Amino acid sequence: MLTKRSLLLAAAAVIPLLGLSGMASAKEAKKLGLAVANLQADFFNQIKQSVEAYGKEKGIEIVTVDAKGDSATQVSQVQDLITQNIDALIYIPAGATAATVPTKTAKAAGIPVINVDRNAEGAPGDTFIATNSVASAKAVCDYIAKQAGGKGELIIIHGQKGTTPEVDRSKGCGEALSAYPDIKVVGELWSEGWHQDEGFKLTQDLLQSHPDVSIVIGQADALALGAAQAVKVANPGHKVWVAGFDGDVAALKALKGGVFDVTATQQTQGMGRLSVDAAIKLVAGETVPAEQLQDATLTTKDNVDQFIAKHP
Repeated sequence: MLTKRSLLLAAAAVIPLLGLSGMASAKEAKKLGLAVANLQADFFNQIKQSVEAYGKEKGIEIVTVDAKGDSATQVSQVQDLITQNIDALIYIPAGATAATVPTKTAKAAGIPVINVDRNAEGAPGDTFIATNSVASAKAVCDYIAKQAGGKGELIIIHGQKGTTPEVDRSKGCGEALSAYPDIKVVGELWSEGWHQDEGFKLTQDLLQSHPDVSIVIGQADALALGAAQAVKVANPGHKVWVAGFDGDVAALKALKGGVFDVTATQQTQGMGRLSVDAAIKLVAGETVPAEQLQDATLTTKDNVDQFIAKHP
């Protein structure tokens, strides 16, 4: 027959075991999948390098796949990552089309998803890490509008239609331009992959129809560099102000050299580290904010040197 004392002793013996059981159930991140939209872009490459370096520092294996801008390829790549028993997925959608499929597939397999730079409309991951593109684009467009004297004709070279950065940068720039009634948007075109050659071709097409343009907004630095090249070839005979966005390493050097006029430098290294930290917490069962927006810094010739020396 159990006495009161024996029951107490038995309970006391169980308590440490319960503690050990709880500790054992806290999972540790050992392998992370990193699905990148397109490693041809310096912006994505910087995030990749940051994730891999920080993962190594934390003793975590990083398995990286590159969709090369193709959504269908990325869907297949994420399915393959899941078969490799990744603990969490860091996911940069290759485009708006089919962006929800990898998120849904990973979450159905019980794998946490960290979306970086681009969110999946209608099927967001466990957290979304990106630049506050609305606020940053507003600052860029306000700056370039002021430099142009608050008047003139403007063209916009958009990024990939429907992606989070394209939508948010369009919104932010629109908010800025609403304060400048004497600036008229005379043309807009959308790129398919944010590439420099697209920036050149689309700007060239618009300049042929609108030779009096004095402001060009490129929604990415690659687009802005292509636009600046098109302006140089067109030789309009008047100053054309060119704005970009991203803070790509090559673009920052071009900015210093006067090739174009302003950008927003994103915290690519910081976003890479933050995504790994978020993965570690989610795998361990901790909660993280649904949205983690980072500031970008308005960058001109006056402050570009610091970002060339050390990218944030």
